[in-house]
Amino acid sequence: MSATLIKNAQVVNEGVVIETDVRIVGQRIDRIAKGIEAHSDDSIIDAKGRFLIPGMIDDQVHFREPGLTNKGSIASESRAAVAGGITSYMEMPNVNPATTTIEALEKKFAIAEERSLANYSFYLGATEDNLEQIKRLDPAIHCGVKVFMGASTGNLLVEAPDALEAIFRDSPVLIVTHCESGPVIQKNLDRLKQSKATLEIDDHPVLRDDEACYASSSYAVGLAKKHNSQLHVLHITTEKELALFDKGPIEGKNITAEACVHHLWFSNEDYATLGNQIKCNPAVKYPSDRDAIVAALQTGQIDIIATDHAPHTWEEKQVPYEQAPAGLPLVQHALLTLFDHVNSERMTIAQVVQKTAHNPSIRYGIKERGFIREGYFADLVLVDIESSTEVTHENSLYHCGWTPFAGHTFSSRIDGTWVNGQLVYENQTVTDQPVKAMRLAFER
Repeated sequence: MSATLIKNAQVVNEGVVIETDVRIVGQRIDRIAKGIEAHSDDSIIDAKGRFLIPGMIDDQVHFREPGLTNKGSIASESRAAVAGGITSYMEMPNVNPATTTIEALEKKFAIAEERSLANYSFYLGATEDNLEQIKRLDPAIHCGVKVFMGASTGNLLVEAPDALEAIFRDSPVLIVTHCESGPVIQKNLDRLKQSKATLEIDDHPVLRDDEACYASSSYAVGLAKKHNSQLHVLHITTEKELALFDKGPIEGKNITAEACVHHLWFSNEDYATLGNQIKCNPAVKYPSDRDAIVAALQTGQIDIIATDHAPHTWEEKQVPYEQAPAGLPLVQHALLTLFDHVNSERMTIAQVVQKTAHNPSIRYGIKERGFIREGYFADLVLVDIESSTEVTHENSLYHCGWTPFAGHTFSSRIDGTWVNGQLVYENQTVTDQPVKAMRLAFER
């Protein structure tokens, strides 16, 4: 069985940083201790004081397969993910056809088994008439059900009160929500159209404002409290919504909240230079919202950091604002943005690990991942905070071929990524060997 000995690493785990060695045997962490003696057949990596962290577990990505593979695929986007230190992901149902049946869900698992470079799970999409499919979900093998409470099209938009009541009452798995109120957005649109014939990108956070977000997220929280549901509200973007969520550790919470890396990075001030590149739903909003969300990471009102990686082609983004699709590619650069926050002392490395690895593992009940512990799967990332990463469109690995971070130099570098003990990214190169990624399992 293959073995790797990582020497002299600054291991970040469960709130502490210690210099130690980590030995990987096969798929798992075999031993964590100082001065581990190498075996004759060990592959030895001298970390030289670099940080070794659990791989990021991204609970919100759009990898576009099936049906939208001109934008991305499970193979291409998981390749970019491991280059960015993401070792596990949970993927969304708004593909073509939408993932609204158990049969369609299992077809996606079959694709990932053949093509994914990172560990994987997939959400079932809720509709107003697929409650029986939702009730068939198995908490041990399915990550959750995604409810678009606004900002979606077709049958994935769930707004009927009786349908929402039934989902929150009967779902056997975690309910994750996109919360924006369609009626509030329509009211804002009507008001904006009274004063201007054509909307511009600067109007995006006005159209999808804090009231649109709060009206929907407060509705979701109210339903969860009424039915004692397990609810996770995705991509919080406004200061106003934070009051809906309890402070403190994630353990024992029925209702949790997430922030995404682009909402921690960009503000409306960036629309002037990036335009539709950062058009997303919910919208990138104001510096005061961004700063409040960063502060909420400290209080525990925001429990998890994810990406909402959602690639579109460059050509699709070059059209007028109202026609441009919402979403941006993020998985390759997500951890790097967070280490820039560490460099600027807005958060600590321990907090980054907590919000990107420990807390997703706890919230979803992921089996034997998200921590650096003996016996756990060796999903690990080696980070050098003394080296930098210059970003260009050309060195991004997304199928869409562009990144909103082009021209920026991050203050750190991802030097290695292990998925189930296999070194899949090293020396700025993704392995060309077959990767044995796995379906996530859950204990809940």
